[in-house]
Amino acid sequence: MLSTPESSSAQPRSSAAAQAALQDRPRAQVLIIGAGINGIATFRDLALQGVDVAIVDKGDYVSGASAASSHMIHGGVRYLENGEFRLVKESVEERNSLLKIAPHYVKPLKTTIPIYSTFSGVLSAPMRFLTHKQGAAQERGALLIKIGMMLYDSFSRDGGTVPRHEFLGRKASLKLLPKINPSLKYTATYYDASMHDPERLALDVLADGLAAGDHARSANYVEAVGMDAAGVRLRNAVTGAEFSFAADIVVNTSGPWTDLTNTALGQASTFMGGTKGSHIVLDNPDLLAATGGREIFFEHEDGRIVLIYPLAGRVLVGTTDLEHDMSQPARCTEAEVDYFFELVNHVFPTVVVDRSQIVFRFAGVRPLPRHDDEAPGFVSRDYRIESRPLGARPGTLLSLVGGKWTTFRALAEHLSGDILTLLGLPRIVSTVGLPIGGGRNFPVTDAARRVWVVANGDEVGVPRADVLLTRYGTRAAEVISWLTAEPDAALEQHPGYTRREIELIAREESVVHLIDLLLRRTSIAFRGEVTLPLLVELAEVLAPVLGWDAARSANEVDSAAHTLRDLYGVQLDRAESPAVPVLPAA
Repeated sequence: MLSTPESSSAQPRSSAAAQAALQDRPRAQVLIIGAGINGIATFRDLALQGVDVAIVDKGDYVSGASAASSHMIHGGVRYLENGEFRLVKESVEERNSLLKIAPHYVKPLKTTIPIYSTFSGVLSAPMRFLTHKQGAAQERGALLIKIGMMLYDSFSRDGGTVPRHEFLGRKASLKLLPKINPSLKYTATYYDASMHDPERLALDVLADGLAAGDHARSANYVEAVGMDAAGVRLRNAVTGAEFSFAADIVVNTSGPWTDLTNTALGQASTFMGGTKGSHIVLDNPDLLAATGGREIFFEHEDGRIVLIYPLAGRVLVGTTDLEHDMSQPARCTEAEVDYFFELVNHVFPTVVVDRSQIVFRFAGVRPLPRHDDEAPGFVSRDYRIESRPLGARPGTLLSLVGGKWTTFRALAEHLSGDILTLLGLPRIVSTVGLPIGGGRNFPVTDAARRVWVVANGDEVGVPRADVLLTRYGTRAAEVISWLTAEPDAALEQHPGYTRREIELIAREESVVHLIDLLLRRTSIAFRGEVTLPLLVELAEVLAPVLGWDAARSANEVDSAAHTLRDLYGVQLDRAESPAVPVLPAA
């Protein structure tokens, strides 16, 4: 969402101003409720068509299910077993597309599967495919995985966007990954894609929609709490003020909260049946080195899987697939941590992992359809759109059921296409192949990157320009312009950021709370780089931009510390501060 005053005539994108803009003009053709990645992508698509559209979220942007992903853009090789060939095809095509239209955040990811048998699972797989019942847990052997890899490759025909899979025997596998369990017989390696900063990618998608014009409006911390004859009742979560907002079409993209949102609108539904997925982030150099820079995807003989994934100098380990009560917060439990450690120890038996190495943990609920007795692993990851009258006033309520990060562009095109049909409007812009945010003109080769950072590094230095290019894509040029307009200084408690960079984020990216900055505008918390002194310093920088007094600043520090400890397992009172990157000198 970054758009500096020097580069744009737009007013600062503060949350308060955005909330006021909705109340000042309380109607639109389309109101989207839920600003996760699918809601935001639909907002962008509609905005590009010139539709008068608004999007709101009861919390921060991308703070729900979209914030709890495995940081992957993947085709879903396991969906083949469920017979979801349409979804796999679409996912692979969208993965290939995102590598091109969002290259600043989406990168090829080499993924390796250790295999411990040759024929295991061959007889049971057809029964699982036909019945979607788990049956007796059984590891998938080399033959079954080979068939899956061949099918997976067949969906990727986009000019070699990623290489085809390869199989290696035990000797060659151990040479490449010397710390992997030596009892393996083969490894299968294929490519998907990583997404190193999903929240910032979503903010770029949102910014593209807002840049379309004043007909596109968005506001975080605005909750849909009811429906009356004048429209959807919206409540400002900061001030408590309520107002009615009229729309011809209301789109519910609130993910696992879809049924709760519909109930609030007087349209009770039972569409959803999401499952919880948890992850931990480890600061473990031995495990990081053992991965060889690739994701390790492993399925144990009891059917449980684990992803061991090098990311941002840490190792992400996930995920689970458990039933969850949406009335309770989603947390990564100690039992899940034990499960992760058990499987990591199986994959890399000589690498020591323990709880002291966990710098961050998180959990979320997948927006899956209601599945009754169907095993969680077999619940469809595809999406559908439910339509019904608004009820309290003329219009249509559309509810999105399902959806995942990988297919957000295609899903948004589908959903906005239905909306355009209801409005009787033509599609005037396609998002196929349309670059996202800082992915425009992004230098994808080493040589092109060197040219970019040299050309933009005169005032901040080449190393720092390179850091900013990684953070913001080609929008880093606007950031550099802002940083160099006045004297700047690195943060004392986190020299990887400067004061003016934090000020710009607060000014332009609808930051409401300190926790928004830590979790969704930066990766400071994810990397385990938060300390209490840093919280105090950041609040000091944010206060004049957001109009906080001393009491509000202190409350923000306390609230952020509590959230980080309670929901994310961050140890803020450890004896030693975490190592943080030092910003290259200008």
